[in-house]
Amino acid sequence: MSKILIIVNRDFVLYNFRFELVERLLSEKHEVYICLPYGPKVDLMTSIGAKFIPIKVNGRGKNIFEDVCLMAQMKKIYKKVKPDMVLLYTTKVDIYGGIIAGKAGIPYLLNVSGLGTAVEQKSALQKVMLYLYGKAIKNAKCVFFQNDQNKQFFDAHHMAYKKSKLIPGSGVNLNKWKYLDYPGEEDGIHFLFIARVIKEKGIEQYLETARAIREKYPMTHFHVLGPCDGDYSNILEEYQNKGIIEYHGMVQDTAEYLKTAHCTIHPSFYPEGISNVLLESAASGRPLITTDRSGCRETVDDGITGYIVPQQDSESLIEAVERFIQLDWNEKKAMGIAGRRKMEEEFDRNIVINAYLDEMFN
Repeated sequence: MSKILIIVNRDFVLYNFRFELVERLLSEKHEVYICLPYGPKVDLMTSIGAKFIPIKVNGRGKNIFEDVCLMAQMKKIYKKVKPDMVLLYTTKVDIYGGIIAGKAGIPYLLNVSGLGTAVEQKSALQKVMLYLYGKAIKNAKCVFFQNDQNKQFFDAHHMAYKKSKLIPGSGVNLNKWKYLDYPGEEDGIHFLFIARVIKEKGIEQYLETARAIREKYPMTHFHVLGPCDGDYSNILEEYQNKGIIEYHGMVQDTAEYLKTAHCTIHPSFYPEGISNVLLESAASGRPLITTDRSGCRETVDDGITGYIVPQQDSESLIEAVERFIQLDWNEKKAMGIAGRRKMEEEFDRNIVINAYLDEMFN
């Protein structure tokens, strides 16, 4: 039996995307410690046997004092738990958790789940982040990359690591995200945007597309699901009042909206690993329209399971949506079925779990 310490920045990150790994480790009689800020999902994981250790992590904060405190917390936790293996997720946890584990001689696995703008965009902050990331990955037993472009970025910046593996993002739980019967079109054609409402997720392109398509095809409906950070709240209200979109805010169960949706549109240009929105939508049998951004394009076979368009290109997105509308119902349904099959063959979460177990115990 091994002591496994898992550190993440938020409860939903662990529960939504790594719960099955926790279950598997517990079923094989390992002692599993989950270290993260408390959230309601923590109770669901402790109820199956995981041991909770609270920690303060501000994933988006740039306060040096907070980061020093985070490192001090990690040192104490490592010393107390004495783990046989540490699993690290999300950028700040990767960096500080990796540096400290490396210095302490504790084996650890590091997951690069997207670069984030601070790492990807050239700036003084990028130089600091690359230096820290280089120190963090140097002694990792294995670095997991979720898309090949992220790996190429690390290689181009001469960051050395012992071993790496390319995994299909967080994978998708095909038992949870079941194929949903494809809806009829008696009530029109429904499109979904499921994401945090920020510029980098392509909300502006989605709104422009909704406006253009609704004028030409009034039987279409454009839904927006996700929390709004504030910058777009007035715009969303304006578009809703004009009948261009339907804004639902943060929803607990996106599957309820996928049941009546015909297509998910994800016009992201955000530096992510693999988009879970796209994985879950495709697993549900919904065609996808997304961008050629790494982390998005991998989920679509263009013209077969959906369409891929250039980033930040409203005109191309409008054309793709119109092309989709003009397909007959059986063609739309066939796209969704092909997408489900792609998820089964390439993105099953068990692929990710087995990759972790292989590196942890072999």
